[in-house]
Amino acid sequence: MDLKEVLKLLELMEEHGLDEIEVEEGGTRIKLRKGGAGPLHVPVPVPSPAVAQAGNPAPTATSAGAAEAVAPEDRIEIRSPMVGTFYRAAAPDAEPFVSVGDRVTPDTVVCIIEAMKVMNEIRAEAEGEVVQILVESGEAVEYGQPLMVLRKSPST
Repeated sequence: MDLKEVLKLLELMEEHGLDEIEVEEGGTRIKLRKGGAGPLHVPVPVPSPAVAQAGNPAPTATSAGAAEAVAPEDRIEIRSPMVGTFYRAAAPDAEPFVSVGDRVTPDTVVCIIEAMKVMNEIRAEAEGEVVQILVESGEAVEYGQPLMVLRKSPST
C-alpha cells in the first residue's frame, strides 16, 4: 500500500465521519485511528493483535530478576506488534511506564517501540499484574516477540 492509498483512506474517514479504519491488503494490515490529545497514529503494518494467550513457558529473563512462576492458564503475554526498538520509558531519564508488580488495564501504556523513527505506544490490551519484563530498554524486538507477561485479573 503506498502513500496515495493511505491518503485516500484518510479522506474516506473524514468524508464518512469515521474515527477508525482498518484495511488488509496483500498480507499487510493498516489501522488508522483519529486521536485527540493522544499520540500521532501512523500506519504501520501489524498483521495481528499485540496480546496473545500464552501456551508455552516464557523466557526466564526479567529486568527485575527471577519472577514467581505463573501457571500458563493464568498468564497473558504482551507481544510486539512490529519490528523495532523497545523502550520501557518515554525518555532515558524518565520513570518506566510499568514495572514488575504494577497493575495494568487494557489502556495502560506499557512501553514504546520505535519503528522507522516513529515512537509507537504499546498498550497492555488486557487487565492484570506485570510479573515479568522480558526485554531490556534499547533492545531490538521482532514482530510477535513476547515483551512482558501479565498474571490475569480474576475477572479476565
